[in-house]
Amino acid sequence: MEAVECRSDTEYAERPLSLVWEGRRYEIVEIFSRWRGPGEKGFYVTTTDGLAFELTYQEISDDWHVQPI
Repeated sequence: MEAVECRSDTEYAERPLSLVWEGRRYEIVEIFSRWRGPGEKGFYVTTTDGLAFELTYQEISDDWHVQPI
């Protein structure tokens, strides 16, 4: 199951803090790019292990997608 823990001050999914991928939890240390499209928010992040991921939050389905890059 893919999951993302995020900080949400004024709106949901402002800043991802950690993610679960292939059953393992990873802490996010850097957001090196972010974007917003129709009905979605996206982030390119790096973890404490040095792995990079693309995180996409689909607002309509309230669903996160986690993809290693």
